[in-house]
Amino acid sequence: MLFRSALLLTVDIGNTNLTIGAYSGEELKFVARLATDRSRTEDQYAIELKSIFDLHGYAFDQFSGCAISSVVPELTGAVAHAAKRITGNDPVVLGPGVKTGINILADDPSQAGADLVAASVAAANLYELPCFVIDLGTATKINVIDENGSFCGCAIAPGVGISLEALSARTSQLPAISLSTPKKAIGTNSIDCMQSGVVFGTAAMLDGLCDRMERELGKKVKSFVATGGLSGEIIKSCNHQMIYDPELILKGLRIIYEKNRK
Repeated sequence: MLFRSALLLTVDIGNTNLTIGAYSGEELKFVARLATDRSRTEDQYAIELKSIFDLHGYAFDQFSGCAISSVVPELTGAVAHAAKRITGNDPVVLGPGVKTGINILADDPSQAGADLVAASVAAANLYELPCFVIDLGTATKINVIDENGSFCGCAIAPGVGISLEALSARTSQLPAISLSTPKKAIGTNSIDCMQSGVVFGTAAMLDGLCDRMERELGKKVKSFVATGGLSGEIIKSCNHQMIYDPELILKGLRIIYEKNRK
């Protein structure tokens, strides 16, 4: 069954996955993910997108616009061209010259990652400020948005997945494990010990960095918003009360698209 309505396509191109969302107005109709593959062509991405639309009951001609954020420059062009073939219009590709509605108070605003900017735009529009955005993806990031809705900067650390892969790849006797929260911090076998270090260690790092950054900001932070594929598991072990918003970047892309409509 095909649903008939005008839709906005949003695509976040990350180092691990492409996250794809379809909006009808402010309503997110579906979310899908593709593995990031730098060898795919424009045609291949168009075919993949069509398959996703078919799976969710939507047609090509229902999409009239697209907004893209990317931290993989070599894929941005292929996905943008595929999106134009679908919508018939040039997509809004987040970067210099695109209106975001927020000030980026970085030394060089052009170096701020598109995912950081999109998440910050969503947080500035949807949550009480000041706000910290905790993004646990390929890298672990904490974005600071002040009381005026400005992006003040961030901290970046190795991601949870990278840490787990390094442990198993660079040590002879530690196995590859899945990410889950152990019952206690003091592990008594290799798997529990690794899970304790990664899960509780990451949670403690987030709590410590949030406290330090809050002191530097000089204001009480009103919202701690967590996003990214691994956030759901980690934030359960944090002391700070965090709001889990897995589609924060897609929400930011929708807001940015509306600000740049001609």
